[in-house]
Amino acid sequence: MFSTFLIILKRDLILAMRHKTDVLTTLFFFIIVVSLFPLGVGIEKSTLQQIAPGVVWIAALLASMLALERLFASDYADGTLEQMILTPQPLSILVLAKVLAHWLLTGLPLVLIAPLVGLQYHLPANSVVVMMLALLLGTPILSMIGAIGAALTLGLRGGGILISLLVLPLYIPVLIYGSGAIADSMLEGVTVRAYLQLLGAFLILALVFSPWATAAAVRISSE
Repeated sequence: MFSTFLIILKRDLILAMRHKTDVLTTLFFFIIVVSLFPLGVGIEKSTLQQIAPGVVWIAALLASMLALERLFASDYADGTLEQMILTPQPLSILVLAKVLAHWLLTGLPLVLIAPLVGLQYHLPANSVVVMMLALLLGTPILSMIGAIGAALTLGLRGGGILISLLVLPLYIPVLIYGSGAIADSMLEGVTVRAYLQLLGAFLILALVFSPWATAAAVRISSE
């Protein structure tokens, strides 16, 4: 089962590397969004620090949604997804491998580029560290929740819009606690441990329930 998980993960990463434009689109979109706000609201340090938490998380949320429609679409079109359903291995494990590949290609780059965003918004060093930790905990949740929406809209016309309507309300808690952690990290004497613990709890819940829910949605959409 573990070897099958690794095979699916490696396969998706190799296929993504053959279409690097799709991978870079997410990263460039994130960079463009976070760079436009300083041009619109000004370069005053206090203003940029105040809006940074919300801007970073909204940009990350929207960037993670760009590739959701393609998460299962190609496998659904060429029949690979149907073969995955027929394999003796649990479909939830195979789905989790695809979600992990999605996060490695869309979520992890956002975590790695966070220090540059912190410099652009004049964030202190401890806030940049908190931002990276919050993104490291929160972006996998976005991928796993988005996978459920992507599975439910397989084969439907206008699936991208439907995915947005399905998953955006579920993203709100991650957005609130992720941006709250960054905002409170800039206040003296305020700990952000509670925010990070809540994001960690959400991540555990997503790991437990999201693969099962996504597998069920894939079966429903394939029938």
